[in-house]
Formats: sequence, structure tokens, C-alpha cells
Amino acid sequence: MNIRSAFIVIAVLSVFGAFWAARAAVRGMQIARRMSFYSLRRQQNSAAAGWLALTLILLACAAWLPLYGVNWAYVYYPPSPTVTLTPTITLTPTISLTPTPTLPPRETATPTLTFTPAATFTPFIPLAIEALFQGVVTPNPDAVFTQLQFSTQFDNGEAVEPRNVFELPIYVIYAGFDYNNIIPETQWTALWYRDGNLICYETKPWDGGTGGIGGYTECSNPVGGWQVGNYEVQIFMGYDLTRVDRFEVR
Repeated sequence: MNIRSAFIVIAVLSVFGAFWAARAAVRGMQIARRMSFYSLRRQQNSAAAGWLALTLILLACAAWLPLYGVNWAYVYYPPSPTVTLTPTITLTPTISLTPTPTLPPRETATPTLTFTPAATFTPFIPLAIEALFQGVVTPNPDAVFTQLQFSTQFDNGEAVEPRNVFELPIYVIYAGFDYNNIIPETQWTALWYRDGNLICYETKPWDGGTGGIGGYTECSNPVGGWQVGNYEVQIFMGYDLTRVDRFEVR
């Protein structure tokens, strides 16, 4: 039991004590009225006055203890501080895809990839990232993004020598795109996945124009570093999936 609870219990007991003292005072005055001898009647009235004074004292204690007694006690017995836990955000991995690479003919310089999902699923924004939203979540339904161009360099608003297959070591990968029919301040999000595990993300209100070229998202410090695997970049406007493209690291 803490100090506040103890003082409340004492106050309740004081109220009950005041009730019984008041009954004793009333009973004493009633007995005094029926007495014929002055000295005995005076003694009985004095006792009744004592019970009445005790009643007032107990009522005063019952009122003082909860209002001022607790603060007075805390001066001599300060309460112990309460530890406040800080919640942390844990990212939940999503369904993994099993991509199947398909190499082009020998005369083609840049190979392409054909991915066959092992299971049908609907991409979504994890709750931990959704909690960071600050912009408008209702996008223009006519908003469009061009195919993502992946490159380790981005200059003058475009990806330099874009490709879909990279070799280690890698320090940063850019995903460039052109866009149109975008409503400013709409929340846009880029999610980077490696074999179905989220490794990079970017989310903020759209601060560009309604249409243009040279848009991009980048991943420079993925969770676990750059590793061999199949990667996917998902672009959302609000909660709507707008673009999905993939590349491979060998």
C-alpha cells in the first residue's frame, strides 16, 4: 500500500469515527434533558460536548488528509521515479519471391531478367513505415512513373549506363524515373527488398512538380550490406502501388 492509499483509508476511518462520536454526543444530550439534578445534567452535557468536539476533529482530519496530508508526507518520503519504456519499431519481413533469371542471346550486350513469383501477393507498406506518413495519402489515380532505370551513378537527371545486373562490390544504387500527374505533398514511398526482405526505404511528401524527369530514389546503406541476390524496388503514392521493377546482384 502506498502513502496516498494509506491516507485515504485513514480518512474513511475518521468519517466512521466521527459518525459514532456524533451519535454519542446526541445520546448524551438526550440523557441530560431527562435528569433532574443540575450537577449530573451538567456532567452529561460536558461529556456530550467532548464527543461533539471529537466529531469535528475527526471530520477535519478526514478532509485534510486526502487534500494536504499526502503532499506533506511526500516532503519527507518522496515517491520513487517510474521508469518509462520507449517502444522500438520492428520491421516485419514480407513474402519472399523466387525469381528465375533468363539470359538473352549471345549478341545482346545487356542481359535481362524474367521473374516468376512463387506466390501471388499484393505489395503493401509495412506499419512501421506507415507510421512515418506526414503528407496526403489520397493520390491522383492518373499518376504515372516510367520504368525504373538502375545504375551506380546518377548525373544530370538521369541514370548513367542503366542496367539490371550488377556485380560486387557496390556502394550505392540509384533507381531513376520520369513522372507525370503527381499531386504535390502526396506521400510517396520507395521500398527496396532483397529476396523479400526490406533493406532500404524512403518516404516523404512529394516535393517535386506535377510532371518531369530526373526523379530518383537511392539505397546506399542497405540492411546487411550489399549481397548477392535478387532485388525489387516498389514505388507507392499514398497507399497505392505505382511501380515495381527488379535487378540482380551477382
